Amino acid sequence: MFSIPQQFSNATKTHFESQFAVFSALTSQAFEGVEKLAGLNLAAARTSLEDSSSTARQLLSARDPKAFFSLSAAQARPAAEKAVAYARQVSSITSGTAAGLSNVAKAQFSETNRKVLSLVDEAGKNAPAGSANVVALFKSALGNASAGYEQLTLTAKQASDAIEANVNTAVGQFTSAVTNGPAAAASR
Repeated sequence: MFSIPQQFSNATKTHFESQFAVFSALTSQAFEGVEKLAGLNLAAARTSLEDSSSTARQLLSARDPKAFFSLSAAQARPAAEKAVAYARQVSSITSGTAAGLSNVAKAQFSETNRKVLSLVDEAGKNAPAGSANVVALFKSALGNASAGYEQLTLTAKQASDAIEANVNTAVGQFTSAVTNGPAAAASR
């Protein structure tokens, strides 16, 4: 049987190893999200440059002001659709990355909580007589911390969902305005 100091030493070592693994997982998730955003931004910049060059050539080939403005107006809708698609992709990448980070943190918290409760149980078995109240108080504090963490996680998830819904609504309204805008302007 291990002594209590040795149990705490082993638990501390395991905790540090676990923290390093979580740090590595969180870093990996964050870099994956950054990598996806960088790739998206490079692709968007490349496409934008190509589209701008093409549009500039078309506009320079316009024979009169009416043709110039007609070509200009025709470019607005595709550009807006590309902006909407870009916003949706950014939203998807960020929400996916946030979900991955949340899952790693949640798994770590659950595992750490389980290990600490196990250690407290083991220490409680070897504790001197009369210390049962202290052990129970510590377990209660851990339970309250766990419940608080669960509530914080739930609130953060609800906030994230609300933000994503608001972004999707704004993108939908923007798409609708772009789609209906030229038709409404033409009917005036």
